[in-house]
Amino acid sequence: MRTAELTQGAVESRDGTEIGYWKTGQGPAVVVLHGSMESARSHTLLAGALAGDFTVYLPDRRGRGLSGPHRPEHTVRTEVEDLEAVLTAAGAEFAFGVSAGGAVVLEAARTLPGLRKVALYEPAIVDNPTPHREWLIRFDREVAEGNLAGAMVTSMYGLQLAPAFLKVVPRRLMTRITEKMLVKDERQAGADAITMRKLAPTIHYEGALIAELAGTFEAFREVSADVLLMGGSKGLAALKPWRDTLEKVLPHCRRVEFDGLDHGGSSDPGGINPGGSAQAVGRVAGELKTFFKRS
Repeated sequence: MRTAELTQGAVESRDGTEIGYWKTGQGPAVVVLHGSMESARSHTLLAGALAGDFTVYLPDRRGRGLSGPHRPEHTVRTEVEDLEAVLTAAGAEFAFGVSAGGAVVLEAARTLPGLRKVALYEPAIVDNPTPHREWLIRFDREVAEGNLAGAMVTSMYGLQLAPAFLKVVPRRLMTRITEKMLVKDERQAGADAITMRKLAPTIHYEGALIAELAGTFEAFREVSADVLLMGGSKGLAALKPWRDTLEKVLPHCRRVEFDGLDHGGSSDPGGINPGGSAQAVGRVAGELKTFFKRS
């Protein structure tokens, strides 16, 4: 599978912030919204797989790559407005969102009239906001102190990303390992690459987004769009029960669980997604093609 040949564009969100995107392909427009610790370029393989049938838009969410910074009043509504600006420019009725990006896409499907079909991969919607508000306090303090590695460890535990075996590893050791990972990533990255160190501060807004949408399942009964709800058998265990809940409340929902895929199943391999593969991306792309083509 080849990566897409991308062209660059930009739109202005409602508050005047520039939202940049990459674009490829031909056909009906599909906007792909990346997840946490990712950027627009995290889905170049997926874009390439879809480009023969669709015009694919890959926006950078705020604070990343081509897009402007977060503002103090940033909320889920801001994220939806950013997505709306790209959807409008693209003339898109289709969107695909991953993790926190999936939560944004689903909220957009609830609040915007133009989305006809949305696909979600392990959307980060949970039941209880309190744990996320609590870990964010420590995360913000560590970022302010310049301890990005420690902040990333805090978020890993707060978001329940850590495998069970890592939970017995002393926190100080985990922080040293994470710092080495950040250094290695920077050493291997190109001059303009969006490194993990650059992305780390954006985790604050992901935690705040998850807390804001937590427990809002009943509101999604209002979604009129067709929804493809996807996940992997090796994905985040903390999110799977809430996909079960979403499946029950969404009026027009089709569920797919990929055997063997993890939380990064749709994303390019490498960096923060070492378990990814072109084969995994191809499996997700196949379901997306079928879903978006179906009348």
